[in-house]
Amino acid sequence: MLLLSPFSPFTVAKIAGLQATVLLLITLLIKAQVQIKAASALGFFLLALQTLVFLALVFLAAAGALGLVAVGGAAGAMNCRPARTV
Repeated sequence: MLLLSPFSPFTVAKIAGLQATVLLLITLLIKAQVQIKAASALGFFLLALQTLVFLALVFLAAAGALGLVAVGGAAGAMNCRPARTV
């Protein structure tokens, strides 16, 4: 036979409160994991973007340096006079 304790409503309330607390904590844990994954994806995207910008700048600098060398070579070739033969 089941004996009902006069404190059983408090016990039920305690159990319900603990279940609600556990549910809230699990929800917060899942939310944190989702936020970590989203931040990780955003960080990876920004790193890739930064790398592409850096490579583009290096390419532009190399192209500019080659252009300067070409212009300097052309200017040097234009200033060079052939030797006179007598």
